[in-house]
Formats: sequence, structure tokens, C-alpha cells
Amino acid sequence: MNDPQVAETDDSVRELGEVPSVEVISRAAVMLMSSAAERLGLADPDPDSSPLRDLDEARRLITALAGLITASVEYLGPHAGPLREGLQALQRAFREASAVPDEPGAGPGEKYTGPVY
Repeated sequence: MNDPQVAETDDSVRELGEVPSVEVISRAAVMLMSSAAERLGLADPDPDSSPLRDLDEARRLITALAGLITASVEYLGPHAGPLREGLQALQRAFREASAVPDEPGAGPGEKYTGPVY
């Protein structure tokens, strides 16, 4: 049996296997960053009234991003700096968006990165 969906999945897995790990990690980080920015409402002219704003979801995404970057920083080479800067920008945006900001060190991902002010 020749199932086109199975063949497509096999091709995707094979292609992913050819991508260097630093690129897979970087792509995952960019996806987490983009999703967190959307959940913070940063894609809208007025983030406070964004229909996509969901700080609980943003917290989860930022924490996952912090864990990913912290765990893989030694492999990221020149990608590490920009990814860390993007993470810190999201952490600061989260702090600004919160009606009751977390204590320093208790914000999203700060258990991995340390306090962000």
C-alpha cells in the first residue's frame, strides 16, 4: 500500500534529520518568542486591548523559552545573544503588562535566567 500521507511524514522526518540541531533549537525558540509576543498583545497597536492577550499563556511560553535557551546556550554560538535579548524583552514586557508584577526572580522564566528588571 502506498499511502501519500505516510510518505509525506517520512519525508518530513528525513528532512528534519538533516537540519543541524542549532537550527532546530533556534526555530523552536523563535516560535516560542512569536507566540509569547502574540499572547502579550505586542502584535496589536494597543496591546492592552488585544483580543489575543492572555498573560497566563504568555507566562507558560516565556518560561518554556527560558528553559530552552538556558539548557542549550552552550550550543547556540552566535545565536545565543539575540535569543537571550529577545527573551529578556519578553520578560520585561510581561512585567509591564501585569497588573500586579511578580517579585524579582519570580517572573516567567526567571528561575532559569535570574531576575529581569
